[in-house]
Amino acid sequence: KRMGHAGAIVTGGTGTAAGKIAAMAAAGVRMVSSPSDIGTAMRGCF
Repeated sequence: KRMGHAGAIVTGGTGTAAGKIAAMAAAGVRMVSSPSDIGTAMRGCF
């Protein structure tokens, strides 16, 4: 199923949002649970 952009492709029950979030977090990507948390998370980056 294609959903707007390549990062959102879900095929045959794989590529779930939870799986993608876990993979990005394991790769060291700083994750937030809500868009309203982005500013606070970015504050520590600079």
